[in-house]
Amino acid sequence: MDGRGDTNGPKDAPAIEADDAVDQRLGETVRLLRQRAGLSIQDVATKTGLSNGMISQLERARAMPSIRTLRLLSIALDVPISYFFETTDPADVQRYIVRKNSRRLLRLTASGVVKEALTPADEGQLELYELTLNPGASSGTDFLQHTGEKAGYILSGSLRLWLDNQAHLLEAGDSFRFPSIVPHMFDNPTQQAARVIWVTTLRQTDSPAG
Repeated sequence: MDGRGDTNGPKDAPAIEADDAVDQRLGETVRLLRQRAGLSIQDVATKTGLSNGMISQLERARAMPSIRTLRLLSIALDVPISYFFETTDPADVQRYIVRKNSRRLLRLTASGVVKEALTPADEGQLELYELTLNPGASSGTDFLQHTGEKAGYILSGSLRLWLDNQAHLLEAGDSFRFPSIVPHMFDNPTQQAARVIWVTTLRQTDSPAG
């Protein structure tokens, strides 16, 4: 899920341009954060377990990361994952309130996931998101573990949640909570898009909104 790919058929030119712009912005963000931390590509590769080539491709917008990859990068670069989100118009930003049309977005086109931040960018102890998973969408191909807790509620469609190698197929109205140290990943194995409210608490060393 970390490679470039188009599983939804041909796209029109505007859509391709939009995806390219998202990839470029993500790549520049990763590169600037790495340089700000005084880390080489090899340093980041060692911290994340990703290859030098993958990190180089991400920085040059030649690959689209999965949610798992962004989580690994956020931990290695010691920043909240919200650093990778698209920015919103400062005029629309409120300290405690997030309006529907002012949500910060993270579009992972290759993974088929759109992640919308429902919590303000100010510091706090948890993050609230709405995830849209297209058919076949996935958090990545490997399990992820870190400190904290995660919880969620299925608004529509189906979510297959893998916890410690056991699959749980959740339908609309189902909910979950688990320690993030439990190996986990998720996907949408159906032909219908799924919408999920997703909650995650900060790691002890995370910055706010991570």
